Amino acid sequence: MDITVTIITINFNGLADTCALIDTIPFSDSLEVIVVDNGSARDEASEIERRYPAVRVIRSKENLGFAGGNNLGIQAARGKYVFLLNNDTVLKGSEQEKQRALQELANRLGASATIGAVCPKIRFAWGSYPIQFAGYTPLSAITLRNSAIGFGEEDKGQYDTAHPTPYAHGAAMMVKREAIEKAGLMPECFFLYYEELDWSMMLRRVGYEIWYDPSLTVYHKESRATGQNSPFKTYYVTRSRLLFAKRNLKGFSRLLSLAYLVCVAGLKGVLSSLLKGRADLAKATLRGIVDFTKL
Repeated sequence: MDITVTIITINFNGLADTCALIDTIPFSDSLEVIVVDNGSARDEASEIERRYPAVRVIRSKENLGFAGGNNLGIQAARGKYVFLLNNDTVLKGSEQEKQRALQELANRLGASATIGAVCPKIRFAWGSYPIQFAGYTPLSAITLRNSAIGFGEEDKGQYDTAHPTPYAHGAAMMVKREAIEKAGLMPECFFLYYEELDWSMMLRRVGYEIWYDPSLTVYHKESRATGQNSPFKTYYVTRSRLLFAKRNLKGFSRLLSLAYLVCVAGLKGVLSSLLKGRADLAKATLRGIVDFTKL
């Protein structure tokens, strides 16, 4: 049977989370699952292969970043549709319900030649499972700020209608193979953060739409690999936001945005971290700005 969907997830020192995700995937003959072990400190790839013979495991000796790891999986995938799914997510429901939801997400991509990517509803995996993502608002022109629709709200079905969204969410996004071939692979220059927004821009520039479709719900633990408030995350968010502005804005808008991100947002981040006694975060912000200037 032909492979319809390939699920790709990245494992980086996250064996427990990765296994928890795999345990919730509704395996079938038309579904392929690829795990990219992205430079884990120990050989977690062999353990995943041992536990899950049906999973295809690719071992990278070095950490290639979010985009690089996913690109390894994309290049090996056989599916018509590629579903990038964070390893700190899980699916809920019966096997039949999950299979049907995955198929409906694929059907959304197949429904129109202009739809290149689709994202499911994403809810946090704690408490009452509040909504994390039901689509995005557009980025503001200079500050590059936007919001996730429904963020933090209780899910009462208020976002159960599919609609276009300007950007995909990196935690869970299904993309047409032909759209990837036309737009190109996920940009690896970011290493971490903002690459899915940049990739969304690449898809849109070659004529594709991105959609939100609540047929499937994904539950997200979030930032299990990088930490919610770590110097590692602060560094890459700072650097990647500047890189996104450089790559996607032009002329005076680009200059104004970069000035704002460095002189206003960057300075605010440094001072706020120092006031909270987090010199490590202040240093990470400054390193992110300095290293961006070397790109």
